[in-house]
Amino acid sequence: MTEQLTPDLLLHAYRAGVFPMAEDRDATDVFWVQPRKRGVLPLDEFHASRSLRKTLRRGQFQVTADAAFVDVVRGCADRAETWINTPIFEVYRQLHLQGHAHSIEVWQDRELVGGVYGVTIGGAFFGESMFSTRTDASKVALLCAVDRLRSRGFILFDTQFVTDHLATLGAIEIPRQAYEERLAAALKIVADFGAPGPIPLDQAAVQRMTQTS
Repeated sequence: MTEQLTPDLLLHAYRAGVFPMAEDRDATDVFWVQPRKRGVLPLDEFHASRSLRKTLRRGQFQVTADAAFVDVVRGCADRAETWINTPIFEVYRQLHLQGHAHSIEVWQDRELVGGVYGVTIGGAFFGESMFSTRTDASKVALLCAVDRLRSRGFILFDTQFVTDHLATLGAIEIPRQAYEERLAAALKIVADFGAPGPIPLDQAAVQRMTQTS
């Protein structure tokens, strides 16, 4: 058994380069993870594919920040296998209420169809999970997250692991020591995720988001 998860414990763990997971949704406790190889998404190297650019230009999605945090976490947990159990769900909800956890939501016809959420400390964003029920919705969420972080002074986007999906967007693996060095630098930064609300996806915004990708 692990000690009870609290917001303060979780923030301390992130600062030490550790994060929690559960065996499955029904587990009553969590275990702590510190990978030898850490996934990061360099903020200046996000790869927006041609198809993603076309999706953005079609204007089929609307994007918001911190408008439906709990629903994004639910969406991430709504799969056959998940590491998000009740204690993890609850502690991230508390972190959001305290201003430490944030989400980017993607909507289509007023329906939540994708999103990503994570925790911010200093200039680091610890990405926890993402989901999508429409093609490219999670990619749009990630792109908007990267753009927001990049423009607000963040220097580290921690993805924990690198999946094939994340690799196509520019995520890489780095050794634990290299990650800890980047983390230490990020924790010295003062950055702000910004206010909740709509994220424009007009032509100018799309061009800005993708010009360095």
